[in-house]
Amino acid sequence: MDQDIRHRWGAFDQATVDDPYPLYARLRDEAPVQPVTMADGRPAWLVTGYDAARQVLSDARLTKDIARLEASRPGAAPAGLLHPLLAHHMLASDPPDHTRLRKLVSHAFTHTRVEALRPRVQAICDELLDALDDASGDPVDLVDGFAFPLPIIVICELLGVPVEDRDRLRALIVAMFASPMAPANDPQAQAAADEIAAYLRGVIDERRRNPGDDLFSGLIAARDGGDRLAEAELLSTAWLLVVAGHETTVNLIGNGTVALLRHPDLWARLRADPSLVPAAVEELLRYNPPVHHTTFRMTTEPIELGGVTIPAHEQVLVLLASAGRDPARFAGPDELDLTRAERGHLAFGYGIHFCLGAPLARLEGEIAFTSLLARFPDLGLAVPPTELHWSNRLVLRSLRALPVVLRGRETPTA
Repeated sequence: MDQDIRHRWGAFDQATVDDPYPLYARLRDEAPVQPVTMADGRPAWLVTGYDAARQVLSDARLTKDIARLEASRPGAAPAGLLHPLLAHHMLASDPPDHTRLRKLVSHAFTHTRVEALRPRVQAICDELLDALDDASGDPVDLVDGFAFPLPIIVICELLGVPVEDRDRLRALIVAMFASPMAPANDPQAQAAADEIAAYLRGVIDERRRNPGDDLFSGLIAARDGGDRLAEAELLSTAWLLVVAGHETTVNLIGNGTVALLRHPDLWARLRADPSLVPAAVEELLRYNPPVHHTTFRMTTEPIELGGVTIPAHEQVLVLLASAGRDPARFAGPDELDLTRAERGHLAFGYGIHFCLGAPLARLEGEIAFTSLLARFPDLGLAVPPTELHWSNRLVLRSLRALPVVLRGRETPTA
C-alpha cells in the first residue's frame, strides 16, 4: 500500500482516477476507518466500510453545519469550505435548520410530482436521441450529446432557469469542482463559484419581478407557517438544486453506460427484458456511484467507529464507492449483477440527508437506459476502455467523454 496517498488524499494519478477500486479495496481491507490528510492539507478520517459508513450517515453526533466545521479549530488554517453557495442549504445544516429547509423544498420532489414529469422527461430523451440519430456515422460523445443535456434540461425547466444558459452553468460547475481542493483554496474554483452565485442572484431577482410556475418562484414564495427561506438560504438552495439536480444523473447515465457496454451479456439481457432496467439502475448506483465521496461531517464528541475512537472536532469523509463494494455487505461486490438480492446501497446517502432528488434521478436513469436500449440496441464503445478517462473531482465521479458508435459494437474488454 502506498503510504503517501493517505497524506495527499484526492491528489490521485490518472490511472487511480480511472480505476480507484483496487485502492479502495486495499484501504478497506486494512481498516474500515483511518486517518488521512487531504490534498489541501486538511486532516480527516476516511470511512471505507459499509457499516461504518451507514453509522456516520445517520449519527446525530456528527454535524454538517459548515460554520461549525470552520470554527472547530481555533487558530488553524481555514478549511476553505465556507462559500455563500455552500454554507446555507440543507446538506450543510443540522436539525432544526435542516428539518425546516428540507420541508420547504420537499414538496417539489414527492413521488407523485416526479411521476408527473415522466412524459416530459421521455420527450426530452427522444429529442436528444433523434439528434444523435441524425448525426453522421462517426462516433459521438454520449456525455455531451445525451447524458449531460437530458438532466440539465429537466432541472432547468423545473427550476425556471433559461435552458440557453445550461452550457454556461455546466462549464462553471465543472470549473468549481475541477480540483480536489475546496473552492476557497483554489482561485479558479473560487472565481467560478462567485460567478455562479452572481448568476443565480440574477435569476432569483427576475423571478421576484416575474414569478412563474417553476420551483425558483415557488422557493421565493414558500412558507411554512410564518417561516420562509432567508436570502442566503435561498441562494444556497438554488445552487444545491442546480448541481444535485443534474450532475449526479449525468454521472449515473455515463458511468452506467460504460459498465453495461463492458458487460455485453448484461446489455443483451436488458435489451431482451427492459423490465429489468429499474433493478439495473439500483445495481449501477452501487457498482460505480455518481458520488464517490460525501461532503464533510465533523464529530461533536468522541465517537467509536470501525474499531477506532475519533476525537471531537474531527472531520469525517465517507467513501460511498468503497462502501458499495464492501464484501461484508454485498456478495461478489466487484461483480455487476442486475438481479442482485442484496439491497441497501448508499449511493443516495442514508438518514436525514438522504438525497431529496433520488426519485427524479431514478426516473431519469430508467428512461435514459430504456430509451438507449430501444433506439440503439447495438450501441458500442468507439474506443478501447483504457482510453476512457474520468475527472479527478473528489466528490463526483465524472466521465470526461464517452465516445460511442450508435450501430455496430466494438469488442469491449472487462
